[in-house]
Amino acid sequence: MANGAYVLAPGEGRRLDMGPFGMVIKANAEDSAGGLTLLEADEPAGFGPPMHIHDDAAEAFYVLEGEYIVYIEGAEHRCLAGSFVYVPAGVEHGFRVGAGAGRKLNIYVPSAMEGYFGSLAAATAEGTTLSAADLTVLAARHAMRVTGPVPEGYV
Repeated sequence: MANGAYVLAPGEGRRLDMGPFGMVIKANAEDSAGGLTLLEADEPAGFGPPMHIHDDAAEAFYVLEGEYIVYIEGAEHRCLAGSFVYVPAGVEHGFRVGAGAGRKLNIYVPSAMEGYFGSLAAATAEGTTLSAADLTVLAARHAMRVTGPVPEGYV
């Protein structure tokens, strides 16, 4: 549409395959004049990143299916379908998918993390396995600091 508005039907958007999980980009920096990134993520049971901080954007999750265990600065939260989580920029957090597969929306405001997930998808397509050190360097290029593993006892 000439005014920048657009509509995506279910399943539409740019797909990113990152091996154990996949994402569909619903809105990116170009689509939103830098205002936000919206990603739909499909993730297997037990999946999740290490604890981390986004220095350049707030992150929010909206759980569509399954259960996510979200850890924010010392507190653990069990988030079922319909749960919303907001994490301001600069706040340490992480998550794990519960016992079954999960599906959620990730929202970054302003737009962020597109390059990070695009790089992961490119590495997967090339058959490249990234080490934990490689992932930490990649994260740093996208204003994300990996702060360590999830806390002991975290699902």
